[in-house]
Amino acid sequence: MKEIDWSNLSFGYIKTDYNVRINFRDGAWGELEVSSSEYINMHMAATCLHYGQEAFEGLKAFRGKDGKIRIFRLEENAARMQATCQGIMMAELSTERFREAVLKVVKLNEHFVPPYESGASLYIRPLLIGTGVQIGVHPADEYLFLVLVTPVGPYFKGGFSTNPYVIVREFDRSAPLGTGIYKVGGNYAASLRANKLAHDLGYASEFYLDAKEKKYIDECGAANFFGIKDNTYITPLSTSILPSITNKSLMQLAEDMGIKVERRPVPEEELSTFEEAGACGTAAVISPIQRIDDLDNKKSYVISKDGNPGPICTKLYNKLRAIQYGDEPDTHGWVTIVE
Repeated sequence: MKEIDWSNLSFGYIKTDYNVRINFRDGAWGELEVSSSEYINMHMAATCLHYGQEAFEGLKAFRGKDGKIRIFRLEENAARMQATCQGIMMAELSTERFREAVLKVVKLNEHFVPPYESGASLYIRPLLIGTGVQIGVHPADEYLFLVLVTPVGPYFKGGFSTNPYVIVREFDRSAPLGTGIYKVGGNYAASLRANKLAHDLGYASEFYLDAKEKKYIDECGAANFFGIKDNTYITPLSTSILPSITNKSLMQLAEDMGIKVERRPVPEEELSTFEEAGACGTAAVISPIQRIDDLDNKKSYVISKDGNPGPICTKLYNKLRAIQYGDEPDTHGWVTIVE
């Protein structure tokens, strides 16, 4: 293995030694298999290729100061994948089997878990695809669950620093009663054009309003939105937003700190009242928002007047990272230590 420059890693793919796989056939999940191949052999009429029967998760493993490897909120990711399976009619993998696969693949690739204080982590990508053969629009009868890992650096180049966002009205990420609440590839395919448009205009990411009325805040790119004002953490309540595990964790930490939490529809005009705001997700944890431009209405909602992350965003970010790395006690039982 060639030397990895841990502190200069991008958020990309680096080959690791092993991935793990479990096949679903004849109505049951088989044994866990270890593979060193980066490829999948599948039938050309597999449902994942034709009808989008595909789900994935994203979680991370961190190396602590004590040398121990910690995986953050593994059971929550298993539960969210199970919810996605119910949503798009795929065979569900139990939390126990999900846990077995994740622990196995991290253990097999443990020398790829970046060192403490390098700013990098091991990204874990569970993937579930329909491999059964169908030409009619029906769920598959066979599935493949696999978990791959790769070391990654910060999602945004600047790390924990403020970024500009732009409201896009000509694209929707997902419909109110569609697949927005599930972690499926189609939602991300639907965001690619808007994301490119935002990047071409010099923004970190696009900012979606609700698909039905274009009145309320939906998501920022592939992340959940939250705003802070009057010692309150406010995040949108919607039927088209992915339930972010990071957002769920931040809401709990905010409550622990004596900050009130509200989940409710957030009208676009309310953006002008926030003292701080952020996009949150596994990849970036928190990406503080500098401003949100509404080009259609020639408006700019400046959130950070001095261009720096606000005090509450900073406190929440530092607290969550401290739990992930084992620097602070895990009072909520979020961390799994790899023995």
